[in-house]
Amino acid sequence: MALKIVVLAKQVPDTHNVGADAMNADGTVNRAALPTVFNPEDLKALEMALCIKDSLPDTSITVVTMGPPRAAEIIKDARSRGADDGFVLSDARFAGADTLATSYALSQAIRQLGHVDLILGGRQAIDGDTAQVGPQVAEKLEIPQITYAEQLIDINEKEITIRRRLERGAEEVKATLPVLVTVTSAAADCRYPNAHRLIRQAKDEVRLITADGIDADMDRLGLKGSPTKVKKIENVVLAHKESVVLQPTEAALNELSATLIKEHIL
Repeated sequence: MALKIVVLAKQVPDTHNVGADAMNADGTVNRAALPTVFNPEDLKALEMALCIKDSLPDTSITVVTMGPPRAAEIIKDARSRGADDGFVLSDARFAGADTLATSYALSQAIRQLGHVDLILGGRQAIDGDTAQVGPQVAEKLEIPQITYAEQLIDINEKEITIRRRLERGAEEVKATLPVLVTVTSAAADCRYPNAHRLIRQAKDEVRLITADGIDADMDRLGLKGSPTKVKKIENVVLAHKESVVLQPTEAALNELSATLIKEHIL
């Protein structure tokens, strides 16, 4: 049995290394000053795809991302970990896209691939935290979706069973293929790149696909197709304030509870 899997991925700023020059004077993000990484939850989604390929060797994995040409780095990274192929949607007409325009471009790119059995992606990206792109892609492709997945239970040529994490517990969900699944940080970490593949990827090219290559309505791309407008961005720095050391006594805990209630924190 062979499945055709697409993994949606994003190259994002490394938010663990935000310095004083992370913001421009106009309040926008200075992306040139920030190192970039493979979005963490997208890596978890890639690992889920690779686990399926481990059990079903004829399965193919294509990684799709949208961004500037340097986003090809994560395609090479994914291929060095075991993905078969990948490409970058890269065009000035994609610039400034919100989740609606992004999901439209991604869904159009997936349509060009023909029949796809499974689409996997991270729940959200660390530079936006909207968790909207995956579900919107599923809606545009008119396929079922399973969100907040933490473990693959079973998959065959007809259906998939996923364990998903909710606020008050977990549940197992079964859906027919094709389906889109978004994966949370609770899922298994992605395997390391293979050294031989890593060396080979340094020389291999990555396809860059423009807006013309996805048969898109140009009015639905980039800023033109983005109803969401960012009014202001602030660089919030958490300052250290006074702290209270509690004694491990019932009286101290009662005093803390009373203070929290008085300050309307509880």
